[in-house]
Amino acid sequence: MRPRLSQRGGSCDAAQGHRSEASNTRHMANIVQFENVGLRYGTSEETLTDVSFTLSSGAFYFLTGASGAGKTSLLRLLYLAQRPTRGNIRLFGEDAVTLPRARLPGFRRRIGVVFQDFRLVPHLSAFDNIALPLRVSGVPESDVAAPVREMLDWVGLSDRVDAKPLTLSGGEQQRVAIARAVIGRPEMLVADEPTGNVDPDMAERLLHLFDSLNRLGTTVVVATHDFHLLGRIQNAHMMRLDKGRLLDPTGSLRFPPPANGE
Repeated sequence: MRPRLSQRGGSCDAAQGHRSEASNTRHMANIVQFENVGLRYGTSEETLTDVSFTLSSGAFYFLTGASGAGKTSLLRLLYLAQRPTRGNIRLFGEDAVTLPRARLPGFRRRIGVVFQDFRLVPHLSAFDNIALPLRVSGVPESDVAAPVREMLDWVGLSDRVDAKPLTLSGGEQQRVAIARAVIGRPEMLVADEPTGNVDPDMAERLLHLFDSLNRLGTTVVVATHDFHLLGRIQNAHMMRLDKGRLLDPTGSLRFPPPANGE
């Protein structure tokens, strides 16, 4: 079942903090811009070097590269868990490098994040894990149940409402994590190796969830080492990191061609 996210009820009606900003960026051609970004941890060599690219609103991207290429570090920059050592990042039309700390929570609510290790709260049920972003955002409790149950149905876990994470399989935990990441209808979804701990059939099922969300207009970035998945999404863009550098021989990632009709 595909969720009725486009109707923006429940969770979004009650979370007004970033509504005006979000409505503006829905129609932006570019949602993210990196310009000569470098990232260094401590005094070590750079983990990312001169990374430049543009993400188009509503597009689907696969981020690939060998282990240690810098995929997780790049994603951390995307979901504002890390600031770059140098270079410029624009996110939702604003300078993310100099963004005041007080505005970070509002920006982060516009980005859904799916981790490889799920990061579910162990003492909370599947229902309460998914509801967590709504409650943190101040959504009235009366408006929580309907969207949470809709998301549980969408990810195929309507019969696991009260299950705690330790009683769920790896694929079930990842589906709860996906539902939690998208329940607020983020403008961008970032997923770090989401299929790394599941079997091939479940990997296909998870990818279908990402695809259906993308078809509703969400920009999706999936980091993966599973090359069997790369051809499963029609018109997906490929981003490949090699030793901290983004390979872009044609320049199409840095300067993407305009979409049809623009």
